[in-house]
Amino acid sequence: MNRADFTTQKEYDIIVIGGGITGAAVAYDASLRGLSVALLERSDFGSKTSSATSKLIHGGLRYLANFELGLVRESLRERRILENIAPNFVYPIPNMILTDTSSLKSKKFFLKAGMILYDILSFDKFFTWDKSKRLPCHRMLSLKETLKAEASTSREGLTGSIVYYDCSSIFPERLTLAFVKSAVSNGTDAANYTEVNALIKEGNTITGIRARDIIRKKNVTINGRVIINCAGPWADHILTLLPGHPHGEVMRRSEGIHIITKKLVNRHLVSAMTPSGRHVFIIPWRNHTLIGTTDKEYIGSPDDWKITKQSIDELINEVNQSFGPALNITYKDVLFCYGGLRPLVEDQTENVYESSRKYEIFDHSAENLNGLITVEGGKYTTSRNLAENVMKLVCRILGINDSKCSTTERYLYGCDIEDMEEFIQHIIFKYGNFNSESIDYLGRIYGTEIDEVMKLAVKHKKVTSHVTAEMLARTEYAVRNEMALTLNDILFRRTGIGTLGHPGKKTLTEIAAFAAKLLRWDAKQLKQEIAEAEKIFKIPS
Repeated sequence: MNRADFTTQKEYDIIVIGGGITGAAVAYDASLRGLSVALLERSDFGSKTSSATSKLIHGGLRYLANFELGLVRESLRERRILENIAPNFVYPIPNMILTDTSSLKSKKFFLKAGMILYDILSFDKFFTWDKSKRLPCHRMLSLKETLKAEASTSREGLTGSIVYYDCSSIFPERLTLAFVKSAVSNGTDAANYTEVNALIKEGNTITGIRARDIIRKKNVTINGRVIINCAGPWADHILTLLPGHPHGEVMRRSEGIHIITKKLVNRHLVSAMTPSGRHVFIIPWRNHTLIGTTDKEYIGSPDDWKITKQSIDELINEVNQSFGPALNITYKDVLFCYGGLRPLVEDQTENVYESSRKYEIFDHSAENLNGLITVEGGKYTTSRNLAENVMKLVCRILGINDSKCSTTERYLYGCDIEDMEEFIQHIIFKYGNFNSESIDYLGRIYGTEIDEVMKLAVKHKKVTSHVTAEMLARTEYAVRNEMALTLNDILFRRTGIGTLGHPGKKTLTEIAAFAAKLLRWDAKQLKQEIAEAEKIFKIPS
C-alpha cells in the first residue's frame, strides 16, 4: 500500500477528508462502485476517535432505554456484517450485567425484559459465515454462578447477573486500516499526514481542496466533483475553511478515556451501573483488562484536548464505587491510558451520556452550496452502513445509478478466512519454530497477510537482539507496506507493541533505531520520535 502523491491535475469523483473509520468506509464503498477517490488524513489513519473506542462491536443495548430501536437494530445488523467481512478482527464476547436491588435499571426483571427485546432485534445473529461467530441468546446467572465465573464482581447487594453476547474488536486501528487497504486495492489514492487547509469554491460549488503534504513538505491542490467531510470532531473546523462562507455552529463533543491494568476478569466483559446512572465496563483484552469509559462533555478546541489525571481519577472512583471493594483499583494499577473525543449530533440532552449515537449526513446544497457533504456523529459499529447511506446521496449528486452496495458481500483486505480457528491452528503448525502465542496474535491482526510478515520474521530470526524477530518483522512490514511514517504509527496503530503500556526502554530504543534505518531518520529526528512516544506512554500525574 503506497502513499499517494497528489501532484497531477487529475479530477476525482470524490475527495474524502478524514481517514478514521467513517472516511475509510466511505472511500471503500465508493471505490467498489468504480468511482475515483482521494482519501486524506491530516495525521495517521484511525489515530483519533477511531482509536479511542472500548474495542467493542456492539448493538448498543443501553440505547433501548431511549427507545432508539432503529439504531439498535442497525447496530446489531452491522455487528453481524463485521463478523463476516472481518473475521480475524471481530469476535463474540460474553457480557455480564450485574444485578442488584439498588435501582429499577439494576433489577433482574427490568434487565430481563430488555434482553428479550435485544435478542428479538438480533434475530439474524446466527447467520454468520463462520459458525464460530454465531452468538447465543442471553441467560440468567444466580449469585453463586456469577461469583464463580467472575470473583471480582463480589459486592454488597449483588443478586446475580445476566449474560448476553456482543463482539469485541481486538485491534480497531488495524480494522480501520483494513478498510483503507480495501479502498486502496480498488484504486483509491490515499495519504496520511496531509492536512486540508482550504476548500476551493467556484460560484456556489466546491470544486476541490488545497492541502499541505506534511511529509513531502509541499502544498497540493486536488480537484473533485464531491467533497465529503468525514473529519469527526474536527468536522466543524473543516467548514470554517469555506471562503466567504463562515460556519458559526460549533459541534458538541464528549470525551472518553480508558485505562489498561493487569488481568482482573476471566472471560466476561463485566458492566455495572455507576452512582450517576451510567455504565462502566471491565473488559478482558490481550491477557490484561481494559476499563472504561468516561462520557463527559468537552468544551474547547479538539486540538487542545488531552487526558488528565482528573479524568483518570474520576474513572477509577466510578469503577470502585460501582464494583465494590473486591476490585479496589488504584492509580498505581494503571499501565496505560488512552482516549479521544466523540462527535455528537444531538444537543437537546443536558448529559452527553444520554445523547444519541446516531449520525447525520448533511448535503450543503440546502445552503446553496453544491458539491459538499458533511457527516457528523455515529459510532464505530455502524460506520459501514453510514458509508452506504453517504454513497446513496453521492450517486444522486453525481447523477449516476445507485448500484447495490457490495461491502456486505466480500471480505475486507487480508480477511478472507472462512474458518478462523482452523486458520489459526494451520499457521501455528506452519510456523512451529516461533512462539505459538505470538503466531496466534499475528494471525488475528494480519489475517492472510501473515505469510508476508513471517517472511520478514524468518529474515530477522538470526538477529541477536532484545526485541524478537516478530517485532522487527511487524515494524518493517508497517513501514514498507502500511504507510507507517512515525514511531507512534508503528507502536500503536500497526503492531500493537505499545498498546499494553511501555514495552521497556531497551525494546523501545531498538524498535526506534530499526525504524530510523528504514525511514532514514537522522539522530535528531530519532530522538524526537522517541520523545513523542514517551509522551503517550506517560500516565498523567
